Order: sequence, then C-alpha cells, then structure tokens
Amino acid sequence: MKFAPIIYLIGMLLCILSAFMLVPALVDWYYNGDDWPAFIASSLTTLFIGGSLFLFNKGSATEHLELRQAFLLTNSAWISIALCGSLPFLFSEINMSFTDAIFESTSGITTTGATVIENLELTSHGILIWRALLQWLGGVGIIVMALAILPMLSIGGMQLFKTESYETPDKVVPKAASFAAGISIVYITLTIIWALMLWGAGMPVFDSIAHSMTTLATGGYSTKSSSLAAFNSSYIEVIVIFGMIVGSLPFVHYLSITKNGWKNLINDDQVKLFLSIVFFVVLIISIYLTSKNIPYMEALRMASFNVVSIITGTGFGTSDFNNWGGFSTTILLILMFVGGCAGSTTCGLRMARIQVLVANAKSQISKLIRPHAVVVSYYNQKPIPENVAESVMGFFFLYIISFAILACILGSLGLDLITSISGAASAIGNVGPGLGDIIGPSGSYQSIPDIGKLFLCAGMILGRLEFFAILVMFSPLFWKN
Repeated sequence: MKFAPIIYLIGMLLCILSAFMLVPALVDWYYNGDDWPAFIASSLTTLFIGGSLFLFNKGSATEHLELRQAFLLTNSAWISIALCGSLPFLFSEINMSFTDAIFESTSGITTTGATVIENLELTSHGILIWRALLQWLGGVGIIVMALAILPMLSIGGMQLFKTESYETPDKVVPKAASFAAGISIVYITLTIIWALMLWGAGMPVFDSIAHSMTTLATGGYSTKSSSLAAFNSSYIEVIVIFGMIVGSLPFVHYLSITKNGWKNLINDDQVKLFLSIVFFVVLIISIYLTSKNIPYMEALRMASFNVVSIITGTGFGTSDFNNWGGFSTTILLILMFVGGCAGSTTCGLRMARIQVLVANAKSQISKLIRPHAVVVSYYNQKPIPENVAESVMGFFFLYIISFAILACILGSLGLDLITSISGAASAIGNVGPGLGDIIGPSGSYQSIPDIGKLFLCAGMILGRLEFFAILVMFSPLFWKN
C-alpha cells in the first residue's frame, strides 16, 4: 500500500485547518481578548506540519484511492484534525492540560459536545468560536463522508445510500466533488439562515453565530455554562429545535428540492420514523411531567427541547433532566443510542439501520411461521440486499459491544453506574451530556480521570467513523500486500 497519497491529502486538510484557525484569532482580537496570539501560533504550527506533509508528497497526488487507502485516509484525517485542533486550547490562557485539550478538540470535531470547561462565561471569545467552528467543520465533514465515502467502503449498511447520492440514474449531482460542494453550499446557507433567526429572536450576534453552527452540526457546544437555559426564551428554543431536526435529516434530499421538490424528503421512510419517534416520546414525557405537577405547556416545552436535543445527539440543555424521575431519564438514555437519519450530522444507530434491523427481524419471524416461503425485506420500497442486512447486523453488534466495554472501563476507574453507562452511551452516540451529577446537563467531564477521558475520545471517534472504518485496521489482513 502506498502511503504517500494519504499523507499528501492529510497535509492538504491540515493546511485548510490552519486557515480556519485565523477566524477565532480575528474574533478574539476584535473583542480585545488575550488568546489571539495562541491561534496565530496554532495556525503557523499546523501550517508547518500540513505544508511539510503536502510538499514532500506533492508528486504522489492521485485521482483515485484503493479501498485500503480510503480506510486509512478516513481514520488518519479525523485523528490528525483532532490533534492539531487541540493546539489552540493548549496555547491559550485557559490553561488546559494536554489530555483536556485533546478531549475538547475530539469532542468538537466529532460533534459530541462533551466539555471539560466548567465556566464558559470566563472563556475568551476566540476559544468559544473555535469550539463552535470545530463542530461546524465536523458536521459538514461527516455528511460528505457518510454520503460520498462510507457507501463506497460498504460500512455498516451505508451501501443503501449509494442509490440516493450521486450514483443513481437520476443523479442529484454528477460527481462526488460537485456533490460535496453542493452539500457544503446547503450547509452554509442553512447556518446563515439560523444565525439570522436566532439574532432576530433576541440572541446577541456572537452567540447567534456560534449557536447556529453548533445547532446545524448537532454538536451542542454553547457559549454559556447553562447552555440554552441562559437565554430563557421560548422563541430561541423553538428555532433551535427546528435547527436540530433539520441537521438530523438526510442532507442529500435538500440538494434535490430544487429539482424534485419536497417529495423525496417527505416520502423517505427513515424521515417518517424519526419524526414519529420524536412526536411520540415528546408526548409521553410531557404527560409524565404533567403528572409531577408541572403545568402542561411548561412540560411540553421542556420535553420537546430536551428530547430533540438527545435523540439528535446535539446535547443542548434547558433544564436538568436528572430531576425528571426514573421513567423520563430511562427513555432519554435509550434515545442516546438511537440518533437521527443516515446522511445527516447525527450519529448513533440511526433510523435507516433500525429499519433494516426491524425488517430483518420480521422476515426471520415470517420464516419461522412459513419455512418454505420466500420472504423479502424492504427499505424505502426497495429490497434490502443480503450483504446490507449482514453489514447492519455487524454494525449493531459492534456498537453494543463497544458500548459495554467502554462502560466497564469507566466503571473500573471508580465512576458510579449511571455515570459509566451514560458516559459510554453519550461518547459512542456523540451526544455530549450524560446522566447523573458528574456529567449530567449541569456538570462537565472535568473530574473524569485522564485515562477515562482518553478512552472517551476513542469512543467518540469510533462512533463518528462508524466502527468498521477503525476496527478494520486492527486486522492483519489489512496490512498485507
């Protein structure tokens, strides 16, 4: 396997990342902060690393990568960006340790939203916008990867979406490059729209820009320690709710709106399932909270925001759902595993895989009843190929096993049961906040032991890169020529 083309592309990505570091430098300088030199230093360091990799391997550029190279590039790119993205945290006045900086950066680029910063109000504007920018870049990155790269790698059933991207006879866009460009334009446009709406609803300009980026990315980083609760505005909460839902739907359908209208989005089975689950759970929890002597409209407001925030993996908070009772918190824990739609900024199992699992279970039951019958499972009115069903089953197995191992590791470090289980679920599902007093909506990950933070980082990357992309590299066959 030739490594030079991979190193060349990683160098190119790091050079782009170094340019983005100048944005928080300008913001911090504008607000008279003390961290703008840290961003300049981080940008120059990243540019040196990326530029060196780029220039020394320039002659190796190629239009096509073989399968193993694509796997290695996917892993290396995200890890490299997470490492270099930690430099501003290390160089800034916030005085983060190396582990904390890696954790904050990894949480940002994977759009998890878990943080070790306990008082955001004392943090510079440069650091705050850098956190938002990391999540925003991670959001568009995962969309492009999920729709243009992962289907080619046959990861976790993502083959289903070959036929929904640029490879169909009725192509949305003709090439992968233009497809990625189209997705980026849609993503930028939606971010601007939501920033304007939040500003119009009374949120300050800086906060509206930062929150629009983390909302569409379903990341959850806020500029306030108390998250969206700090603004205490139902208008802002409604705007953010719809933003999180928009970020959780398949972005490929947004590209086709100008050509086919809204029919592809409306008729998508996973979209219907996602919205149905959200509606049903919000209804159930709001009724339950009403039984706890909370006025129904207030209960509906609390349930709507936090249910959407958890199922989309965003992690914004408006209230401490640890106080909602065991029934509500159990449902929210389950939602951490669910996620949004495939081809969105969300993570977790995702609707498409859940539908494939359900369809496969139905077919197995039918075969038990009628052993000689020919049973065909369908997804979006199309037969599910056998290799896709097997891939989804494998993904589900790896998801549960990885969650169990990570939860056991956290428990072995002295963390309580609720913190261990919810922390593992939150990391692998890229949700952000967990349950309990330590990592709940009102807490942070600061008190987690350093070794635990590193394992949580591994869990975030595993969840973000769909497991197979990482785990395949541990096979000896992967490295054999």
